[in-house]
Amino acid sequence: MKKILEVSKICKTYQAQNGEIEAIKDISFTINEVEYVSIIGPSGCGKSTLLSIISGLEAKTSGSIYVDGKIGYMLQKDNLLEWRTILQNVLFGLEIQKKLTEENKKYTIDLLKKYGIYEFKDKYPNQLSGGMRQRVALIRTLAIKPNILLLDEAFSALDYQTRLMVTDDIYSILKNEHITTLMVTHDISEAISMSDKIIVLSHRPATIKAIHDINFEIENRTPLNCRQDPKFSKYFDLLWKELNEREK
Repeated sequence: MKKILEVSKICKTYQAQNGEIEAIKDISFTINEVEYVSIIGPSGCGKSTLLSIISGLEAKTSGSIYVDGKIGYMLQKDNLLEWRTILQNVLFGLEIQKKLTEENKKYTIDLLKKYGIYEFKDKYPNQLSGGMRQRVALIRTLAIKPNILLLDEAFSALDYQTRLMVTDDIYSILKNEHITTLMVTHDISEAISMSDKIIVLSHRPATIKAIHDINFEIENRTPLNCRQDPKFSKYFDLLWKELNEREK
């Protein structure tokens, strides 16, 4: 299987008035093509910092990162521009990168049609539901044709019912488009239902406590039907226990 991302011995240290603060310590893992991997860990342990380092938005102190291709990044807020139409929003990344060719524009419009958004192309973000806005934000990210997508708590601003529906939608789109995904989330259930693999981080300084393969023997897997599988509660209990174990 083709390797898309390799993180090797990443460390991050901040300078503070009272000395150095070690945020991330010796983190290494590999993600293969089309895998969906989640990172979970205690609040404030450095999950989002790690994602920022992988994306290149934040500098690492030491270690190395290998990425085969282009990275797309979705944050907690959809960051849609309220004064631009939906079509103008999904083309925005291509405009910034000066890649708004007719071919890329057609590809993006085809994505809108494929995932039920094209009829809203002339609407504005404030005319859409929270779930639809997230779908638009995803299409905007996919328009640049990333090889790996980074999701940083991308669904946490949504109410619970909308969140369940949106995770099903987003999961389906990413699998259909064969996008490799690395997601940071504080929601154990969300991680289990969407992931092929889950990386568990320790308290700060963040190290890897465990990496679990998530296997649901379900035909036509979706996040919703994973939640109904007998294995779901076993995975949840295991991860809950690991997250709440006292550090030695």
